[in-house]
Amino acid sequence: MMKTDQLWIFGYGSLVWNPGFEYVEQQIATLKGFHRSFCMRSIHHRGTVKNPGLVLALDAMATGECAGMAFRVAEQERDQTLAYLRERELISSAYLETEQLISLADGGVVRAVTFIIDPDHGQYCAGLSLEEQAQIIAVSSGDLGPNSEYLHSTAQHLQDLGIGDKDLNWLSARVKALTMA
Repeated sequence: MMKTDQLWIFGYGSLVWNPGFEYVEQQIATLKGFHRSFCMRSIHHRGTVKNPGLVLALDAMATGECAGMAFRVAEQERDQTLAYLRERELISSAYLETEQLISLADGGVVRAVTFIIDPDHGQYCAGLSLEEQAQIIAVSSGDLGPNSEYLHSTAQHLQDLGIGDKDLNWLSARVKALTMA
């Protein structure tokens, strides 16, 4: 059943645990055709121009599937929420604002604002091994704090929701080992 005329936002990284906007409903949701990946160099929030970190992005993949959180926003909060998200997510234009069909846990299907990576942007860095990602995340920090904090928070919240991500879990354990050494 398609739900229409409502503003839904799909979160797959920090939006899951720190949406930063008011919402009236949230549900676990699944997006097909993309996968969650540390494929974007962060030069603002979790790194710097001199020492880029890595942040999650949705990278197109025909067989991909990403579980995350869908947030429904009240109509009167629509413009304010979109303005906030555009300022937060489009800081360097590496993300593209799109609308994607997502499947909600209750069986509904909605069109949701979803930020995906622009594969033509200079910050796009798909193809790094998990070990390379861990080495970068372990030492990077930006305006919003350590890159490792972003990784650990996202991995833990996804795990708590029952939608853990095996790559994020591995990265979290590896980065903890690297930062304790």
